[in-house]
Amino acid sequence: MTQRRRRSAERVTLSDVAKAAGCSLMSASRALSQPGRVSDALREQVMRAAQALGYVPNPAARALASSRSNLVAVVIPSLSNSVFVDTVEAIQRVLMPAGFEMMIGVSHYRVEEDERLLRSYLAHQPAGLLVTGFERSDAAREILGASTCPLVTLMELSEEPEDYCVGFSQVEAGAAMTRALVQRGYRHIAFAAAQLDPRTLQRAEGYRQVMRYLGRHDPALELLTPQLSSIGLGAELLDRLLAQQPQIDAVFFNNDDLAMGALFRARQLGLEVPGRLAIAGFNDLPAAAWMHPALSTVRTTRGRIGELAANMLLALMRGETPEQHCIDVGFELVMRDSA
Repeated sequence: MTQRRRRSAERVTLSDVAKAAGCSLMSASRALSQPGRVSDALREQVMRAAQALGYVPNPAARALASSRSNLVAVVIPSLSNSVFVDTVEAIQRVLMPAGFEMMIGVSHYRVEEDERLLRSYLAHQPAGLLVTGFERSDAAREILGASTCPLVTLMELSEEPEDYCVGFSQVEAGAAMTRALVQRGYRHIAFAAAQLDPRTLQRAEGYRQVMRYLGRHDPALELLTPQLSSIGLGAELLDRLLAQQPQIDAVFFNNDDLAMGALFRARQLGLEVPGRLAIAGFNDLPAAAWMHPALSTVRTTRGRIGELAANMLLALMRGETPEQHCIDVGFELVMRDSA
């Protein structure tokens, strides 16, 4: 683009776009900021005019002019695996056609980073907010409590009527896999976990509840580390468990990354899975079904959670009351060859 054309593009206003599209200023604004509220013909007409003129909207100016924002803040703990990637992609598929853009923040499972992101994003006065889980610092809770921004929580459930959320019971999911291992005849079942975020600890509690009920709970069979989860760490954790508790006949890992690493290590060690040792994971990542042996795990519908949460938030941003304040999407046990 020449310097002359660049200067010309910078001078293009929304009024210019409306004139070129042959519609009112309000119609042009709505077609660009809320495309779902205008006809397909008008939207295409305005978009063609904007593209031909090189019009680039100014989100900050638009928000000031309308006292509204088209930004939705999304705070998640990680983008290093497909668990939250699936969720974010589903959120985007819902929000973009409705005219909203996402600001994505990653807290890296740190409460202080979660607090910083919330403080920063709410200063931009977003139209809505999606956060992961309910556990956060006192300061972060005060920030959310003082905000009038519509809020929906991902991945966890709440019985409080003022909480809007979409998720499943992490405790029950952990208990369900533990019961499945017990029903298959395993007696010395270990639980191994990394990162130790709230959802991991809830799965651990589900494991404990079942083992306590059976009178088999032994804290020595739990191996919990704050280290970041990885396939390599899964192999290391299996080594430590076998060295410290050689009697174990099954290990329930808090996620598939760790479980996959344990499967690789078991094969290196010549341990028959599940003959000598059963291995189970959590989340049912795409690779789980292709492991050798195929990994038993808990299937979670991360994309569905994102889709439902985004639609719930859209309703709140429109000033509507969602039919349900809390949606339990459930989970599914997928028992394959590893257990």
